[in-house]
Amino acid sequence: MSLFRSGPAVLLSVLLLNGCESENASEAEENGEETPPVPVETSVPVRGDVYAMYTGTAPIEAFAEADVIAKVAGEIREILVEEGDEVSKGRVLARLDGDRLRLELNESEAKLRKLQRDYERNVDLQAKGLISDGDFEKIKYEMEAQEAAFNLASLELDYTQIRAPIDGVIAERFVKLGNTISVGDALFRVTSLDPLVAYLHVPEREYRNISPGQPVGIDIDALPDEPIVAAVSRVSPVVDPQTGTFKITVEIVDKQRRIKPGMFGRIGVIYDVHENALQIPRSAIIEDQGAASVFVVEGDRAVRKTISTGYSNRGMVEVTGGLQDDERVVTVGQASLKQDSRVAVITQAGDAELAADTSEEGSEQQESEDAAPD
Repeated sequence: MSLFRSGPAVLLSVLLLNGCESENASEAEENGEETPPVPVETSVPVRGDVYAMYTGTAPIEAFAEADVIAKVAGEIREILVEEGDEVSKGRVLARLDGDRLRLELNESEAKLRKLQRDYERNVDLQAKGLISDGDFEKIKYEMEAQEAAFNLASLELDYTQIRAPIDGVIAERFVKLGNTISVGDALFRVTSLDPLVAYLHVPEREYRNISPGQPVGIDIDALPDEPIVAAVSRVSPVVDPQTGTFKITVEIVDKQRRIKPGMFGRIGVIYDVHENALQIPRSAIIEDQGAASVFVVEGDRAVRKTISTGYSNRGMVEVTGGLQDDERVVTVGQASLKQDSRVAVITQAGDAELAADTSEEGSEQQESEDAAPD
């Protein structure tokens, strides 16, 4: 009970103490005493190319892919390729037993030869008028029908040679040696890796910004340190009324075969570039009622400047006006600043990075000069 009774008294004491501190701060300001400096981190603006781009995500796909389907039934007697093997169009991938089809072809060929001999004999008879035109035409039609049957039997025998329908690699093998297959069974999947494509669905407001030939940057988690550059190959001429998007096709040429179909990519379509643009970290910018501003350090004071901005990439924002190259921008601690606040610079990012760069070039003297505080 004593603890609860003392609560109001403690609260009153805290309020009185804060009031005293405020009065002391006011008295210090009236007496000309300065408040302690605010610790901040700063960096100098950098120059580089900044891009305007539309970004999205899409899986990487093969432009051409085909399942190899059995056209005749039979037993698999030989498999000539394995997954990962490169194949060209028309290459034999496997062979089926063709004993029955071979016998049928021989029978059809024998019948065809008999009808061809009959036809040749009747040609002379028909010329001498010893056979009616109707009988002659009947023999001719029977021979032509047998020719078609022979060609069909020859084709079915050829179907026992399982061939690749396109150039590519064997992505999957669905059968094993000795399997008996039926017509329509899938045997292999052949995937073409050149080129690869990604289909991106873009909002219609971006339609005027996207056109074939524009460069594309792709980030893939499986290849974090390998930049991938592609291009827009096609832009759909229509907008889907249900989704309000249009489809673009990004074509990727990967000679090293690093990228595999099914990988997930973050895609950026670059439609404009500002070269050698002045840029600062996004964290340095203060947004206030639609206006952008930054604090810069002049001597030991912070000065607020209104800036105009342009494109932004990877945490950096283009500054199109209101800032000079040599001005030092506050990147950490600006939330505690007011106009003409005293500051104490803790870290100067621009100098540290510059010193590291010159150190790599082997100039220790230049490194010490660049790393020295202003």
